Amino acid sequence: MITTKRAYEPASPDDGIRILVDRLWPRGVTKDRLMIREWMKEVAPSDELRRWFSHDPSKWEKFLERYRKEVEQKPEFRRLGEMARKGKVTLVYGSKETRFNNATALKMMLEEGS
Repeated sequence: MITTKRAYEPASPDDGIRILVDRLWPRGVTKDRLMIREWMKEVAPSDELRRWFSHDPSKWEKFLERYRKEVEQKPEFRRLGEMARKGKVTLVYGSKETRFNNATALKMMLEEGS
């Protein structure tokens, strides 16, 4: 099972394995407060793609297409899918945008591959 959660929301035992999936560390959040098992920068969108997208809903479909091409072949993406098949994984992200962000996109891609 895969869920997503903002880095600024409190961690919960119900989150399962918490993985930070952003390239940048969330501003103002300490490592202790974030309570992640791992920081997978490799599954985050490239800086170029992240800047281009800028959480613009009108670019969402094109972002998904480009992001999929970037991330699908990465071993970390496959490992993330394996972790999710074994138990609950929460993809932690820093964006204020709760619908159009890379964690939501990753969740969609991982669930399609299940």
